[in-house]
Amino acid sequence: MLELAVKSLIAYLLGSLMGALMIGALRGVDIRTLGSGNAGGTNALRTQGKLFALGVVVIDVAKGWLAARVLPGLDLPGVGIDPAIGRAWLAVACAAGATLGHVYPVWWEFRGGKGAATILGVLLGLEPRLLAPVLGTWLLVVMVTGFVGLGTMIAVATLPAAVHVLVPGQAALLAFAIAMAVFVVYTHRENIARMRAGTENRARRLWLLRPRAADRG
Repeated sequence: MLELAVKSLIAYLLGSLMGALMIGALRGVDIRTLGSGNAGGTNALRTQGKLFALGVVVIDVAKGWLAARVLPGLDLPGVGIDPAIGRAWLAVACAAGATLGHVYPVWWEFRGGKGAATILGVLLGLEPRLLAPVLGTWLLVVMVTGFVGLGTMIAVATLPAAVHVLVPGQAALLAFAIAMAVFVVYTHRENIARMRAGTENRARRLWLLRPRAADRG
């Protein structure tokens, strides 16, 4: 159990390294005070531009990949490898820890992002085949509705089905997929409220099916 506890904690601390806030600190900008107030890639793009947003996404994806792919296999001094702990369960525990760290970063007053880029990183580390249905669903929803947050929620909601079809019999991965589907809806609750109120921003460049009136507005 020591290995599980220590590596989950390290994954959480790794997840707490927020790309948006670290790059923003170099610029003297806290994007949590701008736009939607979210410390993630979408708000970074809208308030700081493409280069800033690219750096944010690279960092947030990379830390997720490191937590899910590299960290579980490390033989840490004083911790070692516990044969009683299933490697698949350890990997998803580290993946969940990194995602929680991104949303509730200890280094940044527990005010982070919504987990999307970090989830992509952990999926890359856990099972890259799951990226195609997730990214495809996200793009389709955003193209139809223009809502990035809605695309993220629906895309992550497809994870349990994708796991069942692409990697059947993986109980740990399925449990992680279900937990993330619920968690991402929770982290996007403000987006849901804004969509219901009609005040949610749309990604107009990706919103291919937008009505003509939206172009004139």
